[in-house]
Amino acid sequence: MEIFTLLETLEDLLERSRNLPFSSKGVVDKEEMLDLIKEIRLKLPDELKQAKWVKEERQRILVEAQKEADGIVKEAENRIISMIDEHEITRKAYEQKTEIIETANEMSREISKGTKEYADTILSNTENVLNETLDKLGKNMTEALNLMQISLEDTIKTIENSRKELK
Repeated sequence: MEIFTLLETLEDLLERSRNLPFSSKGVVDKEEMLDLIKEIRLKLPDELKQAKWVKEERQRILVEAQKEADGIVKEAENRIISMIDEHEITRKAYEQKTEIIETANEMSREISKGTKEYADTILSNTENVLNETLDKLGKNMTEALNLMQISLEDTIKTIENSRKELK
């Protein structure tokens, strides 16, 4: 870098300068000093521009990195929210499934109970009808037997009377 060389030359010029008596001040060649400053000024802008560009590039990279980091954080937050939502949806689905199964089991128990009650009612009615029929049949048989008995007794009397007549 030429600027450092020029600065060293300037420093040498100052060190070689003659001191004023009784002071720390020195006498320098004004022309030589101004020429060096002009040269430094001419050389300085390129290096300052480069330093400025490096600084701006560094700042741009930092801003870009921050944006990227913010984007990653935002994406992670959205993903977490999405996962929480999915977890919540899954939990609610399991709750609904449990409710549906419980409701179905309760309905099944009620239907089974109703079916048993209906079958018991039908069987009870059938039993009553059969008992009534059996009672009626018993009464009818008793009457039929009594009639047959009476008829047989009448027939026997008729036969006895007929036999008596024959004798």
